[in-house]
Amino acid sequence: MYIKKNKYWIAGFALMMFLNVSICTNVYSQNDVITNVRMAIKTGSSKELSQYFGNVIVLNFDGEKSNYSKSQAEFVLKDFFRKYEPVDVEYIHQGDSKNGFKYIMGKYRAENGSFRIYILFKKSENAYYVDTMDFTRE
Repeated sequence: MYIKKNKYWIAGFALMMFLNVSICTNVYSQNDVITNVRMAIKTGSSKELSQYFGNVIVLNFDGEKSNYSKSQAEFVLKDFFRKYEPVDVEYIHQGDSKNGFKYIMGKYRAENGSFRIYILFKKSENAYYVDTMDFTRE
């Protein structure tokens, strides 16, 4: 009888540990996505940045908004980063919406122009991805 109770206790403990690890990993991955997106923009790496796009992404450059596939968006941003190579990127605010979206806002500075940036993250089944990027010239 003692062995039977021990089995259940061990199984319950193992389940609790698994759930704790799963929850902690999910929270870490959300922060990791946002951190990696921020770094990819600072370095002007469209290839690194595109890893965090959904299948379709909305890019807005000074009011010209278009939907792009993941691969198209990578090339559009590659041209943008080539034309406006980042000199400094400052993130001013990061938050959560009531709908469960995450966002970051900041300033993107290049030698030949400055932009306010806004990035919206949506959640898929298990991770956040970039849904919208907005660059507005200052």
